Amino acid sequence: MIDAIIIGASGYTGFELLRLLALHPDVNVSSVTSRQYAGVSVTKVYPALAGYYDTLNFTDPKEIEGAKADVIFSALPHGVSQASVLPFIKAGIKVIDLSADFRLHDVEVYEKWYVEHKAPEYLKQAVYGLPELHREAIKGAQLVANPGCFPTGAILALAPVFGGGLYNSVMPVVIDSKSGTTGAGRKAAIETSFVEVNEGFKAYKIGAHRHAPEMAQELTALAGDEVPVTFTPHLLPVSRGILTTAYVWLKKPLNGALLHALYKEFYGAEPFVRVMEPGLLPDISQVRGSNYCDIGIYVHEKEQKAVIVSVIDNLVKGASGAAVQNMNLLFGFDESTGLTTLPLSI
Repeated sequence: MIDAIIIGASGYTGFELLRLLALHPDVNVSSVTSRQYAGVSVTKVYPALAGYYDTLNFTDPKEIEGAKADVIFSALPHGVSQASVLPFIKAGIKVIDLSADFRLHDVEVYEKWYVEHKAPEYLKQAVYGLPELHREAIKGAQLVANPGCFPTGAILALAPVFGGGLYNSVMPVVIDSKSGTTGAGRKAAIETSFVEVNEGFKAYKIGAHRHAPEMAQELTALAGDEVPVTFTPHLLPVSRGILTTAYVWLKKPLNGALLHALYKEFYGAEPFVRVMEPGLLPDISQVRGSNYCDIGIYVHEKEQKAVIVSVIDNLVKGASGAAVQNMNLLFGFDESTGLTTLPLSI
């Protein structure tokens, strides 16, 4: 049994971590922090967890200074997490950071899109926590940078093309993603309130979303050459889920059957990536509440262009489920432990 602490546990990703870890046979959550709810019962803030965490209260972050644990999950905001996890990293405790603070390897790129980095020496040490690409490195890591939700859907959609050397570098890569409102976090904001979102559908931050460099970093590593990414996010009037449509031009003519076979081979042993049968495209409802990424494939043979559609639950495979998957790898558990809940498709 390993001991876990969740920092910043009162947000949506913190709740999802608590929900998933409640049924994990090898984990005990000993502390959860929240400045806003310090001293308040976890089940008072999240009644859905009643019966699982009845004796657990949120604590002020200061109360866990010097605390001992096997693993720290940080669900703090970007720019805040780096300072909070440093003492635990220096103490040799394994850290899984759900913020963007350690995802980008280049400090200049990070500071362009986020804030000044106070611990740049750890950017090279951190392992990007996408098991489908970096499984072996994750197993030996101390610091895992959990991927962003948009990059998870996009990278998984495109990895077989770039990893297989099929990308035509003369043409652009276009990534178009639609997300539920939980992607904006639990804070109160007019733009994500019910009245503003209900019956609406809009694009935002075109050419200016900070997940784009994360996508470019991982796709470039797969391709072995710089990959420019055009990324447009959209806000859906649903609570959770991300549907990504990725457009990529191919080096050589390839029909749908061949590309489908390539995807089936690439993800054949992956427990949480499901490649749909030819002619079928995924819906966010079919992965809701689960750690699955479902992928559908279409090929424009005359144009040598592939259109890849992926769906994930942004709070599970796009955040907390991936964190638990990474934890399982860090401690030698079966990778799917605690993550085999079926999707809530209705």
